[in-house]
Amino acid sequence: MNQAALSLLWQATQETLLMVGAATVLAVLGGLPLGILLAVTGPGGILEKGWLNRTLGAVVNLGRSVPFIILMVAIIPFTRRIVGTSIGTTAAIVPLTVAAIPFLARLVEGALKEVDPGVIEAAESMGTTLLQIIYKVLLPEALPALVLAITVTAVNLVGYSAMAGAIGGGGLGDLAIRYGYQRFRGDIMLQTIAILVLLVQGMQMLGDRIAQKLYHRE
Repeated sequence: MNQAALSLLWQATQETLLMVGAATVLAVLGGLPLGILLAVTGPGGILEKGWLNRTLGAVVNLGRSVPFIILMVAIIPFTRRIVGTSIGTTAAIVPLTVAAIPFLARLVEGALKEVDPGVIEAAESMGTTLLQIIYKVLLPEALPALVLAITVTAVNLVGYSAMAGAIGGGGLGDLAIRYGYQRFRGDIMLQTIAILVLLVQGMQMLGDRIAQKLYHRE
């Protein structure tokens, strides 16, 4: 492999890590509160409100039902309004975040619903407020599962970021399309695939290890 190809692969890998990292952080900021609301307002939740839960659920389901490649194109005007352009690594973060928030919200909801109801009832009997139950009971009890949920989201974002290359989003997907496919460079195509596989494996292993340590700590 020549120096030019190595340089392209390194730059594309950095762009992919930037997209996935930024989108994951933003998805946690948006998806975690949304997932908490879905859990506490659902049937049997500590703040059961059917109308709110159904409304939030419908919004989340709508966000999850749109294929990512279509979502990227559909929200191009929104992306331009947010970052000033619809092309490049920074622009790709917007649709990545929009796709990841409802995905993570459902995972967070599922993680919180697995918390032992007896622990919540014990906290309620001691006069604990709603916010205290959320931050001192629900989130700590579900922390290992939440770490795994974030890990799954980040792994999915690696795949989404590769698709972002189809509309000039940068990263390894863009490199694979422009150099691997359009210029018939099979070697670059295989190398980008190998890097994507390594990224996914690394993220999953890291998330599993952190979650395992949290389980043992409990």
